[in-house]
Amino acid sequence: MTNLSPFPITRKWPAQHPERLQLYSLPTPNGVKVSIMLEETALPYEPHLVSFETNDQLSPEFLSLNPNNKIPAILDPNGPGGEPLALFESGAILLYLAEKTHLFLPQAAAQRYETIQWLMWQMGGVGPMFGQLGFFHKFAGKDYEDKRPRDRYVAEAKRLLSVLNQRLAQRAWIMGDAYTIADIATFPWVRCLTEFYLAGDLVGIHDFPHVTRALAAFVARPAVVRGLTIPSRA
Repeated sequence: MTNLSPFPITRKWPAQHPERLQLYSLPTPNGVKVSIMLEETALPYEPHLVSFETNDQLSPEFLSLNPNNKIPAILDPNGPGGEPLALFESGAILLYLAEKTHLFLPQAAAQRYETIQWLMWQMGGVGPMFGQLGFFHKFAGKDYEDKRPRDRYVAEAKRLLSVLNQRLAQRAWIMGDAYTIADIATFPWVRCLTEFYLAGDLVGIHDFPHVTRALAAFVARPAVVRGLTIPSRA
């Protein structure tokens, strides 16, 4: 049986199935990227809830795996060369899982790098900008009298949605007919913008019909339906 005891994180979140990939996460946009990918690939895994309410992400055990104290993170007992691999950052994890399974990442070099390009676009733009918009629209920032910060992120969210809408105008998915990690990374954030941050009207989401069409197709996928609620908050 695989021995994960050298990893301190397993002291706080014991592995019931140490032979499976261990997921430490929360069902946020960044978190569900990985649970959706795991559901799509059908890799055996064991999810563990990292509760922000009790500051689990700041615990020594979690920091031993991810010193950046953010979810998601994984511990794969069957990493490269058969050795365990600990990994954090959702984009890096998506790339790793795609390469591990040979799924959702084109093998041809040009298409592969184009997919990675759009993954980086999400990581550097969509996630940070939509997250800031959520802060200024739904959370503490909504009480600021000065609306210029909110309006800055509204404008940038609209710009990013326009880029995505144009990309999808002649394509089913970001890379064309093929569903890839670029879609798995991007659409949880689009969904969050409209359903959790309730900013659809604010950004004029209906002005981006190709985005809403692709989002509907995304959330209808059975693996996405499952992954959006993993790990369970119950």
